[in-house]
Amino acid sequence: MNSHDSSLQRNNPANSALDSVEKLHRAVSSAMSHPTEQLIQQAENSLSHAERAVAQLTDEGNPNSVELAEELLGEEKERLSELHSKR
Repeated sequence: MNSHDSSLQRNNPANSALDSVEKLHRAVSSAMSHPTEQLIQQAENSLSHAERAVAQLTDEGNPNSVELAEELLGEEKERLSELHSKR
């Protein structure tokens, strides 16, 4: 496989959505460890981005990818909600 092919694979909606959810996970983890206003806001921004990526995947992706991305997104939303309830 040449680099062009692997580049196309990395930029598909499923990978984009899962990458966004992974970034959200890291942002929420940081905010939970150090609940500053700035880190919480970064986690909120990351949530918005991940929601858009998953919505795009829902329009274009296969059902298995959509299900996985939605499940992971839901877990991170729950973690972020727990963080807000502790404040």
